[in-house]
Amino acid sequence: MKDNGSKAQVSEAIRACQDKKAEELTILELDKTSGAFTDYFVICSGTNPRQIQAISDEIELRLKRTGVSPHNIEGYKQAEWVLLDYVDFVVHIFSGAARKYYDLERLWRSAKKLEPAELTMKSRRRPAARKALRKHG
Repeated sequence: MKDNGSKAQVSEAIRACQDKKAEELTILELDKTSGAFTDYFVICSGTNPRQIQAISDEIELRLKRTGVSPHNIEGYKQAEWVLLDYVDFVVHIFSGAARKYYDLERLWRSAKKLEPAELTMKSRRRPAARKALRKHG
């Protein structure tokens, strides 16, 4: 379900990652025909368990403000690989070693790799476009 709502949520998760200084931020747009169970993976790394948890906390906080809560959270206490499942997208926050070991980008290499700006810019333009329509409409 790649609608504007889920894209806006992914965009908010991306900004939360960026604000908490996540490293190696990657967004994969998955193809349902490849057996994918979600539309997007947001993948990033933290340098230590505290940062990994801080990234997770910030994503959860920002999305809760928009009325969205994760369906499931895994790995938070260990903070080697935190998974936030929002059904239409999944956020993976890794330690450097865990990211190299699991190598999701290789496992899902058929997915389209997006730059963070491709989603964050689109969602930021919408409010301005709406204001312009209101002024002229």
